[in-house]
Parts: sequence; C-alpha cells; structure tokens
Amino acid sequence: MKRKQWQGWGSGEQAEQHYLVQPRALAGGGDIRHVSEFLRVSGWRDKSKTGGPLLLESADRTVRVAYDPYVLPGGWTIHGRADGLNGEWAAHLGRQTPVEIVAGMTDALTQPRSAHAPNVWAPLEEQNWHARFEGEHYTATSPDRTTWMQYHHSPDGTAMWWTGARDKQGNGWTANFTPNTPMHLVQAFSTELAHPDPVMRPRGRVPHSAQIRTWSVSVTPSQLRAWQRARITAARAATWARNSARRPRPHTTARPHTPAGAARTRR
Repeated sequence: MKRKQWQGWGSGEQAEQHYLVQPRALAGGGDIRHVSEFLRVSGWRDKSKTGGPLLLESADRTVRVAYDPYVLPGGWTIHGRADGLNGEWAAHLGRQTPVEIVAGMTDALTQPRSAHAPNVWAPLEEQNWHARFEGEHYTATSPDRTTWMQYHHSPDGTAMWWTGARDKQGNGWTANFTPNTPMHLVQAFSTELAHPDPVMRPRGRVPHSAQIRTWSVSVTPSQLRAWQRARITAARAATWARNSARRPRPHTTARPHTPAGAARTRR
C-alpha cells in the first residue's frame, strides 16, 4: 500500500485517513449524497419520506431517481416517463455501484444533450477495453477483466444493456438499462465506468478485494468540504445559467427619435 501526503492542511485541523481506490468500479458504493445533493441544487424535488428511501423527481416530473437500501437486492432505480422522443425507460443499479459512476448518468439528466450522436462504446475503446461479439451479445471488458459492458439479447428477442464489476471473491455489482434508455445517458455512464482515475473512500469503507489497489491519503475535513462545495457550486451555476436562458426578456418600446436641434412643443 502506498502513502501520500496531501498539502494545504488547515491550521488546527485533525487530518483523517482516506484511501484512493483503483479500479473505481470495485471501490464500493460510497456516499449517496454525491448524487442526491447535485440533483437537489439542480432543481430536482425531494419526494423522500422521513426515514424512507431516497426519492428525487426532476422539475418537469419526467424522471425519478430513487435509492432504496432497505430491500433486496436494493440499490438505485432511475425511471423516465415516455415523451416525444423516447418511450418509458428504466435503469437499475446495484447497491455497490460506486456513486461516482451513478453520477455519470444522473448528472447527465440535468445537462443539455450534445449535438453529437452518442456512442456508448467510444469511452471504453479509449481506455483499451476489449470488445467482441459473444453470440447475440456485444461485450466490452476492462483490461483487468473485472468490469464489463454488454448489449444483451435474450432468447425471447428482448434486449437490454447489462453492466457490472466483480472480483475473484465474487464481490461486486450489476446494473441494467432498458433498450430505449436514452443513449447519451448510457454513454455518460460508460464514460465514468471506464474512467481511469481512482475514487476516494474513508477508512473502514474500502472493500476487501485482491483486485483493487489503494493509496493511503491524509485529508482534513475542510478539504473534504471544499471538494464537495466545488461540485455543488458547479451544479448551482449551471442551473442558474439554464434558468436565465429560459427566462423571457422584457420587451421595451423604442422612443421616437428627435433630430438634434429640433424644436419641442409644450402642451
């Protein structure tokens, strides 16, 4: 295990031990506020009941994001209503899906779509994932073979996106998306799934797995708060910019032009 020292400690603060974990897909679930707080400041309504599972709804009421740890197998459910472009769709992500990967998809729900056609496989190819046909399925696998993304065709003719990560001890998670899930959302998910950067977990929240690499880091509470605020500030700024663009501008009536030196009539 390697050790790193983070600079910029606040005076009088007690540093806390955290770990950078790689690959991120095997880092464990993490803090769900990484997802929920971003959606809240992006204008989503909190529909959660006291003591119950998390439930957030988009401002236009077309998408719901839920996290329920109280049922088996538990985890995330993202549900979209049918609209003019897509039929009803849903995504189900296991409880141990890292929140940074979940956020790849949920953050994208708050952002305008790119003009470019989405390509789910492109982020995986950029990170040297191995893609192949397996019968009726098309699968991409990470270089360490712990993580996969598959377009899955069932014998009954139905199809879905199926993805997940698993170590040699059998620990991990799976997720699936209905075939009509908007492709830019699936691409946003695959981008974070394949991202090479590690993610951070506090001591005691690092999975016991022979497939992960960890680096011990010392972090102060103020550093953690600053990183969290930076993410929330970015969401708040983007929301303000979107709302400003939609807000109608007041119409002004141009005053009649009076030539310089012209006489004005009093009444």
